[in-house]
Amino acid sequence: MTTTVLASGVFDLLHYGHIRLLEEAKKRGGPDARLVVIVARDETVRRRKGKGPVIPEDQRRALVEALKVVDEALLGYEDMDLAAVIDKIRPDVIAVGYDQDEIERQTRRIAREKGLSLRVVRIGRFGKEDLNSSSKIKGKIVEDWRQRP
Repeated sequence: MTTTVLASGVFDLLHYGHIRLLEEAKKRGGPDARLVVIVARDETVRRRKGKGPVIPEDQRRALVEALKVVDEALLGYEDMDLAAVIDKIRPDVIAVGYDQDEIERQTRRIAREKGLSLRVVRIGRFGKEDLNSSSKIKGKIVEDWRQRP
């Protein structure tokens, strides 16, 4: 039986940390795992972070799905309905990133309330501290732009 692993994120300015997150997430499902990734909608990102992503949602989804490790990438619900995603995907494992505390809490609560026997696993941070997030990459681009002659 195939184990389905669910991961999610914005995946704006795809970088090494994203790749490692997804690779580690899939490993948590075992050798024949199937990795499904939910890519956050532009409007969801705007609501949660106060600004939209650089790359539009359809392109972010296509980039994530093009990764060898990903079996399927879907756009999330605009209202970020985690229970609906769990009902639709029916994952065995949900992998959350080092910065997804709220998603981890919601996932554990939903699993408890619905009596689901899914595993929630936390994936650590990867990469050098200087460019291990999209926000840091954006900051470096701005900094480098300002220092141009």
